[in-house]
Amino acid sequence: MVSRTGLIRTLITLLAVLFWVPVATTATAQAAPAAPAADDCRPLAPGASAAAERAIAAACAEVAAGTWYTWGGGHGAQPGPTYGMVDPSDPEDSKHDPERRGFDCSGLVRHAYAQATGGSDILNGVASQQYYTHRAAARFTAAQGLAPLLPGDLLAWGTSKDLHHIAIYLGAGKMVEAKESGTRLMVSDVRLNGSYFGAVRVNTGAVTGHIHQTWGTGVWTKAEPRLAAERVYAFPYSTTIRVHCQKHAEKVTSDGYTNDVWSYLPDYKAWVTNIYIKGAAWLEGVPDCKDAPPTP
Repeated sequence: MVSRTGLIRTLITLLAVLFWVPVATTATAQAAPAAPAADDCRPLAPGASAAAERAIAAACAEVAAGTWYTWGGGHGAQPGPTYGMVDPSDPEDSKHDPERRGFDCSGLVRHAYAQATGGSDILNGVASQQYYTHRAAARFTAAQGLAPLLPGDLLAWGTSKDLHHIAIYLGAGKMVEAKESGTRLMVSDVRLNGSYFGAVRVNTGAVTGHIHQTWGTGVWTKAEPRLAAERVYAFPYSTTIRVHCQKHAEKVTSDGYTNDVWSYLPDYKAWVTNIYIKGAAWLEGVPDCKDAPPTP
């Protein structure tokens, strides 16, 4: 005959066996969350704005559709896929690009953020123009790595004089990109190699600051307000810029104009002669630079 004490001990043992396995399994699952799949195209970290999430969704829809990389693709009159061109620097690999409708790296970024903003073409341009956008909400150097980034931030590769690639960060060390001719749009590991330049967070709302337009082609910005200073970046054509302040400095004569006023551009951390900024010789409403170097 089983005693009452023995029966209680048996029941306690059975209950411990029944409840121990699921509790242990749950604890293990919480301690080791599953890593995202290699081709998981979505925001992979918290903190992205609603617009950034929409941009990622637009880019990921093109990945899911198997859209091709094509050199020059996505740079038509309106954002969206277009047939590409042969890349003069890589004619063999890009020979089929005129037959393929898709995007190059900046064409994809342009399309994604146009979709995110209801069709507003806020990032029209090549990789360098997108990185130096006057719509920057924040900028991050290569030395800062990925820790401060949020999904939707734009990653750039190259130098200040030649940014040649751009992609959209997903989080968890992943990005969505149009990589190169002969491939389709893809999810990749972020390449933190020697050519990684930094990242920019896009402001899709109202633009702040003194916004102006340049004219001319191949107009260089300089590290200091003088012609002999180090070159920083050349505007390929008319470009929207944000001016922080202006000052009288070295006199410049070019294209039939003479002016000694230079403007400081915080997005480029550089100066440009006011000759190539549309407007009066001294820009109305833009303050005089009081500090050196100016602090945006």
